[in-house]
Amino acid sequence: MKMEISFRYRKRTTWISIFLVQQFFSFEVWAYQEPNERVSPEDLTVLARRYENAEGVTRDYQRAFDLYCQAAKIGWPEAQYSLGWMYANARGLVRNDLAAQQLFQLAAEQGHRQSIELIRGMERNSINALPSCIFPEEIVPSSGNSTLSKIQYPHGKVSELVNRLAPHYAVDPGLVMAIISVESHFNERAVSSKNAQGLMQLMPDTAERFGVKDAYNSEQNIKGGLSYLRWLLAFFRGNVSLVAAAYNSGERAVEKYHGVPPYQETIDYVQKVINLYQKTTHPFLRNIVAPSSFLQVKKIIRPNFRSKNH
Repeated sequence: MKMEISFRYRKRTTWISIFLVQQFFSFEVWAYQEPNERVSPEDLTVLARRYENAEGVTRDYQRAFDLYCQAAKIGWPEAQYSLGWMYANARGLVRNDLAAQQLFQLAAEQGHRQSIELIRGMERNSINALPSCIFPEEIVPSSGNSTLSKIQYPHGKVSELVNRLAPHYAVDPGLVMAIISVESHFNERAVSSKNAQGLMQLMPDTAERFGVKDAYNSEQNIKGGLSYLRWLLAFFRGNVSLVAAAYNSGERAVEKYHGVPPYQETIDYVQKVINLYQKTTHPFLRNIVAPSSFLQVKKIIRPNFRSKNH
């Protein structure tokens, strides 16, 4: 009799435990389905992996793909790697080795060790096979922050130089001040870990490209930065997000990814500049340079999910 009661008790507690676990996962999934800016890309990736591998939830490759995309879009390399793995192994998707390779390369560029090993010896392909879901949507000024419209930059030598020089380059002084604020915080002697120098953090090759002899000379530095901004504005047809992204990561990176590169650093940088400048477009001079080729023809391969019968 005691054994029977004990067995029933254990059976009952087991079912209660299973029910509680199911409720926990249901609540967790519901929480992630609701819009929540505080959810980290790491947590999104963990949940995506559960859907991919049926860990505590019903396997759902579409949901896994969507969650990986959310995390990959904001530059999380583990999610970029996992998307590549889905493509490489046909995990609910039609196999696409080129998309997998480019996703591994994207993660590798941010130091992801497994991706670095996977792409070792692979030749790069210029065709863009990345899924469109990983590219940041148009970056606009953040809402709900009343201080954004009351930006006060330091008055003095830098602001005087910017206001005097910017019109000669057909660049809005407000954009220049936003770039300087984010780049160097108005420190004329600023040097980055990558050896970007001065107020507008010119890389040595950029300084040479635009004739800057002394990057720590405020006027020369600003002139060099203005020349570069004027060129970028023409190249990206006045799209401030693309210009800011190129200023941070180089125009070739923007061309490679057909938009703001999905690097966390670059996305954050662009958002800061947009928040300060409060505009997403800027007039440009058409005779400076021909527009980037990807602005004329933009083709991004979209995911093709396998039939559920497979």
